[in-house]
Amino acid sequence: MIGKEIRLERIMNRNTGRTVIIPMDHGFTLGQIEGLGDMPKIISDVSDGGANAIVLHKGMVKAGHRKHGRDIGLIVHLSASTSLNPDPNDKVMVCTVEEAIGIGADAVSIHINLGAPHESKMIEEAGKVSRECTRWGIPLLVMIYPRGEGVDPVSLQSVGHCVRVAEELGADLIKTNYTGDPETFRKITSSCSVPVLVAGGEKAGDLETLRTVRESVLAGGAGVCLGRNSFQRKNPAEFINALCKVVHDEEMPEEAVKNL
Repeated sequence: MIGKEIRLERIMNRNTGRTVIIPMDHGFTLGQIEGLGDMPKIISDVSDGGANAIVLHKGMVKAGHRKHGRDIGLIVHLSASTSLNPDPNDKVMVCTVEEAIGIGADAVSIHINLGAPHESKMIEEAGKVSRECTRWGIPLLVMIYPRGEGVDPVSLQSVGHCVRVAEELGADLIKTNYTGDPETFRKITSSCSVPVLVAGGEKAGDLETLRTVRESVLAGGAGVCLGRNSFQRKNPAEFINALCKVVHDEEMPEEAVKNL
């Protein structure tokens, strides 16, 4: 497992055991959205802000290659869908682990929606990806959410079920929804042997977002995987710097937000 351990250190802070990951794969799903028009610039801003890693689809990896500036971990996303699909929750494979390694990935990620009509297929594909990750020594980030008719997306039961499925599949990192309060989220993190990261969702206020992040960290969370809540800010680098202070330095959100 030494390969996974070495590569995990490229996407996590070895001193805190936490990470700030900025997914920028949203263009595949939503199109030419705000914040992701100039990919080289936003990737530089995210890196300058101090993020540990970014998530990109394979075609955008070239936009993140820079000859100057701070380095940043690369996670290549393997699955996708679009908002135009009659079932946007149906994720299909668009890249392989071996292909991701060939373009410089430090880790790969895959998306699963529990409760969606094609849940079984997504779980099956995730099992295959997990096997390949073990073979190649590549860390696997499983992004898994409760999404389906009649499914509560933030309940202790549904989020806990997601986390357990990802752990059973062999995930090295898990991204899922925050349950909304530290007490229930701690029950989830304390019952999981894998680092659990909270998702960001749609853009919220600076202080509101940082307070949620701090709550999750105090409840045993291993950091964040924030996309629109970071790259759609007026100054992404400054916001991500504040985010890193809350996650890694345990700075109070009210203090971190003063520089924004």
